[in-house]
Amino acid sequence: MAFPIFDGHVIGLISYNLSIRTPNSKEKNGGSTAADDVNSDIIPSASMLKQLAIGVETTKIVKSMKDLMILARDNSPVKERSGLSLYAMKSFVVGEKEDKFAAEFGRDEKVMSFIHLIMDPEGHLSRRKTRSRMDKAPKVTKFSKEVHGAPPESFVPELAEAMGSVKTLKKMALFWSRVVMELRRLWCEGKHIPGIPTDEIPNLNSCLLHQQLQVINCCISRKQRRAIATASLDSVLKQANNIAELSHPPTDLLPESTHVYARISSGKFVLRLGADKQLENTTLLDTGEPVYTPVMQEWPLLTEDIIKETEEFVLRTGSVGAGCSQLLSDMQAFKAANPGSILEDFVRWHSPPDWTETNDESKQVNGGDISPSRGHLSTRMQKEGNLWRELWQTAKPIPAIRQAPLYYEDLSVEGILNGLENISPSSLFEQLFVSLLSSGCAIAEARVSSNEFLYKVFKECKDYIVLICQSKNWVEKANDICQVYETMAVMALDPERVIKIMNAQPDQTHTKEDPNKLRKTPSKNQKDNPTAAQSSTMFSKKPAKPISC
Repeated sequence: MAFPIFDGHVIGLISYNLSIRTPNSKEKNGGSTAADDVNSDIIPSASMLKQLAIGVETTKIVKSMKDLMILARDNSPVKERSGLSLYAMKSFVVGEKEDKFAAEFGRDEKVMSFIHLIMDPEGHLSRRKTRSRMDKAPKVTKFSKEVHGAPPESFVPELAEAMGSVKTLKKMALFWSRVVMELRRLWCEGKHIPGIPTDEIPNLNSCLLHQQLQVINCCISRKQRRAIATASLDSVLKQANNIAELSHPPTDLLPESTHVYARISSGKFVLRLGADKQLENTTLLDTGEPVYTPVMQEWPLLTEDIIKETEEFVLRTGSVGAGCSQLLSDMQAFKAANPGSILEDFVRWHSPPDWTETNDESKQVNGGDISPSRGHLSTRMQKEGNLWRELWQTAKPIPAIRQAPLYYEDLSVEGILNGLENISPSSLFEQLFVSLLSSGCAIAEARVSSNEFLYKVFKECKDYIVLICQSKNWVEKANDICQVYETMAVMALDPERVIKIMNAQPDQTHTKEDPNKLRKTPSKNQKDNPTAAQSSTMFSKKPAKPISC
């Protein structure tokens, strides 16, 4: 695959000057520097990306996160078990429920902050909004869509940051187990997952994990709406019972009770069930009663993997899928909300292109009143054996809340949560990697986009990353991605220094070491392939060490 060629020498100069700026600062301090902490609050650190990339590479043969926890526990070094902090020892003595987790992660600020985000979403998110890392800039592109990640500063990138700060596979598995446990708790309590839209269908341009979390939030919102619809139906039934107990007939209460009753062609009043709101200037063709839109069952929530399974099922069996079930459900809900309605009424509302109104002059006057205008169905609707006609004949007036569900929220969410418990580690780390990458690049782009000179180089780096991530073997180039990302982060954090490096003459950039030494001598294959040779000159750092168990 051919990757875009851009000025690798410039990238090498930036990386070189970055490396000599604060030599061995981390080694001297035995960890991250204060500057690193500040910078990671602005843009996610490249070290987190590298940690996730190593996780992808080292867990390819592990089937599930549960297996990874068992594997890591068996191979856990003694020093990890014995090196507990004083806080952890106190926790064991107290014997609180959170002790084990706190003992493992008490010093991991990112992890504990993320757990607090889940446990106290409102308070945590309100604090987080005050320090949002995203600037409003018109040039910022939909980076997460291009690499199939997750929206910047949403739940998944936050999770990726926390996971990338964990140093061992054992802790990664334990942390993920806690995250899934908290997701299950939120579902049981009917609380939305923070950082995820509360009522949006899955965004198929995002990673599967983000889509699945969207499904969970949507299911919570749907259950809340169903509770409201149930209460509304009960209220209508109660009101109808009160009217029936009065000495005078329901006709005395009209038109105040048109939302409760509808007059059918025989003149009898029938109770409306499951009506949502009245359509303006629309009446039933046979009875002249106002048309009400019904409360309908909502469509199934489909993530990319479910869509693929459904398509395969349709191709294999020849089934028409869930379309017929949904149409029948809508017809039954419409009949319940509009007693005395006919197929033409339903088509006018549900599929307007299949109905043609007659001209106003053709309206008939009956006893001084103008009767509802007639029209005709489309050709396809009038054909013998039309599916809509057959379904309408079998449809019974049943409100959506009383129908058999088309989509079971409980089963769907339970399946997602079980799947997350047993997710492949490499698959999880891949999704977290691209989500953190897209979030960091989007944040950096927002900061760089105002400088046209710097933004041009930044966009070349971004295009390079996008093209690699869209290839099937992008994991093999994860180290390259991390180094380009680090350069992009420097552009956003210290633009003046980068511009000075880019404007400097070659002889001015040679200090203690020649940055050209960072450029490896092209191999014979690289000479034959200029694209490969160019990309190899950009990256000089050795691959990161594997994660310890």
